[in-house]
Amino acid sequence: MIFTADLLESIPAHLSAHVSLNGRTIWLCCASLIAGLLNAVAGGGSFLSFPALLNMGVPPIQANATNTVALWPGQFTSIAAYWRDLATNRHLLLPLGAAAAVGGVGGGIILLHTGQSTFLHLVPWLLLVAATLFAVSTPISRWLQARSRGKRMPDAPEKAVRPMLLPLVLGTAVVTLYIGYFGAGAGFLMMSLLALFGIENVNQINALKVVTTTIANGVAVLLFIFEGQVLWQHCLLMMVTGAIGGYVGGRTARRLDARIMRTVVTILGFAMAGYFFWRNGGL
Repeated sequence: MIFTADLLESIPAHLSAHVSLNGRTIWLCCASLIAGLLNAVAGGGSFLSFPALLNMGVPPIQANATNTVALWPGQFTSIAAYWRDLATNRHLLLPLGAAAAVGGVGGGIILLHTGQSTFLHLVPWLLLVAATLFAVSTPISRWLQARSRGKRMPDAPEKAVRPMLLPLVLGTAVVTLYIGYFGAGAGFLMMSLLALFGIENVNQINALKVVTTTIANGVAVLLFIFEGQVLWQHCLLMMVTGAIGGYVGGRTARRLDARIMRTVVTILGFAMAGYFFWRNGGL
């Protein structure tokens, strides 16, 4: 009778833990779905998926590695939606891709040599920097769109741009180093870099951004898998939902208001940064 009573008393606790775990898993799937969509449209998907992994009790380094691996298929599938825009600047794909690979693996190596506690204390600052980048991205995106309209007649064919290659390659390596380490907000950095070197069409900028960030994260993915830093029980769920979100985002990007999407991502980023500052006990 005592054993039965103890068993009955333990049932509510087990049910509560089970329901809580299921709720966290459902939120993780939803967060990665939305993250895949956001990454294809405006970037910033890690503002949702990374905290969702931490909420599952995953250590911060493994959470970042798992998040990178899980969202990568969504980035890869979004390339298909920008295939036509890549054709114009085909000559840039090899040098920028090589720079992205070097930067991505370098950032991943630095991450794996960062302590768990150190990285956790860096998280709110990284999120704050990323959110600030998104806040600045809106006026610059307007300027890019205005410049694109002013420089090209509606029926004029697209022309390939021949930027100064070495500075662009070096800049790409620096941006993708950050992508391999953490990455949130780096999409805007890549877009700004491409614009500074004379690429004016917003869709072409987005296409090159998607390719370089996908390559940088891809080499980091291989590093994280090789080092055994990926928690596959969470990663596989996020891979499927993130890939769906990435494809949907890539297909609908042209029909969405980029300014509204960036505003939403910026608010989300500041909110997450504030939450982690509070969680870490302040500055």
